[in-house]
Amino acid sequence: MVVRHRLWLSCLVVSAALLAAGCTAEKAPTKDLATDIDEVAATLIEQPLLHSTSIGVVYRGQAFIRHRGDMEAGKPGPPTDATLYEIGSLSKTLAGTLMANAVLEHKVGLDDDVRMYLQGDYPNLQYKGEPLRVRNLLSHTSGLPNMLPARANTVLADFTDHRTPGQLNAVYARYGQADFLRDLHTVEIAGMPGKEYAYSSAGTELVAHILEVVYKRDYETLLRNVLDDSAGMTGVRIRLDGAEAARLAVGYHSDNPMPTTPMPQLPWGASGNVKATVPEMVKYLKFQLAAGPVVAESHRALVKFDPEFSVGYFWNIVSGDALKGVYYAHHGGVPRSQCYIYIVPKYDLGIFVITNQSGDDTAHAMEAAIDTLVERIAAREKAAGSA
Repeated sequence: MVVRHRLWLSCLVVSAALLAAGCTAEKAPTKDLATDIDEVAATLIEQPLLHSTSIGVVYRGQAFIRHRGDMEAGKPGPPTDATLYEIGSLSKTLAGTLMANAVLEHKVGLDDDVRMYLQGDYPNLQYKGEPLRVRNLLSHTSGLPNMLPARANTVLADFTDHRTPGQLNAVYARYGQADFLRDLHTVEIAGMPGKEYAYSSAGTELVAHILEVVYKRDYETLLRNVLDDSAGMTGVRIRLDGAEAARLAVGYHSDNPMPTTPMPQLPWGASGNVKATVPEMVKYLKFQLAAGPVVAESHRALVKFDPEFSVGYFWNIVSGDALKGVYYAHHGGVPRSQCYIYIVPKYDLGIFVITNQSGDDTAHAMEAAIDTLVERIAAREKAAGSA
C-alpha cells in the first residue's frame, strides 16, 4: 500500500529470444517447475536485506508452494503454510472482487454518485458539478488523497525513515470510521474525476463503506463470506485473535535490523490490512484463473490510460507485453512486508510472491523473480509447441 505505483512496462526487461516465444501448448511439461521455483526463491533471498520468501504458483491447474530462508536473521525458522502474511494493497483487489459482485447483483452502479451512500452533505465530493462516482474510486481517478487523515501522507513521504512505522502507528492509534468520514468533508477535488490517475487508499476505504451500506454487514464479515463462497478461502482475516496473531509473520522495515510492528488498523482495512497464508492466496490464484463472472467483471478495464495500461476494479491491466500477453497485477506493501500477484491468462498462470522485508529495492527484486519464472515457463511452452 505504501509503495508508490509505477507503470510496470518501464521496468520489465526480457531477452530478445524470449520475446519471440508466442507459441503456447495445451499441455506443457511441469516436472521441472518446482525446481525452477526453488531456484528463484533461493536467488531472491540472496538479495541484500531479504530474510525469507514464500512463493505460490498455479500453472495450468497445478499448484506449487515454496518457502525459503529464515523469518528472523540468525534464527532458524522458515515460513510455513501456516504463516499469516500481511498482503498490504493486494487487499484492494479483494475489495474490487466484492464490488464486482455487488455490481453484478445490481446492488451498486458504477456510475453512482458516491454521496448516495454517505449520510450528511458532502458538497466537496464533486468538481464543477461532476460528482465522484463509484468507478472513479475503483480506478484511482477520484482525486481523493492517498490516505486519510492527511498527516499519514506526510509520514509516508519518507517511507524508509526508521521512524515511519512508529509515526504511522501513532496516526492511526485512535482513528476510526467516524474520523474518516469527518475528514472526508475536508477533501478538495482539484480536477475532473475519471481523468487523472492518483493512487488512493482512501478511495478503497470508501468502497468498503459503500459495501457495508448496501449489504448491511461489516466489511470483514462480508469479505470472509464472499471469499468462502466463491473461492473456498476460509482463512482470510483483517483483525486477528490471539492465536492467529501468534502466526503473523515477523518483518523488517527498510534497512533496520530490528523487526518492526504490523501495519496499524485502518478504518475498514480494505486498502491494506488483509492477512492470509500462502495456501489461501493459492486459492485466490485459482479463483482468478477460473475467470468466472465476478472475476471477469473485476478484470474489465474501467479507465484506459494508454494503449498498454488500464485499471479495472483496482487491478492494474498491462497490455502489449510480447512475453506475458495481457496480464493483471498488483503490488502490496506495508512497513514490514511486500508482495506481488500476477495473473497471466496466456499461460493459465498465477504467481504470488511475498517477502517479510519492505524497502526501496524489494519490489524490484520480486519483479525480477516473477520475470524469471515467466521466462522459464514461456521457454518450456515454446519447446513443447515445437516438439
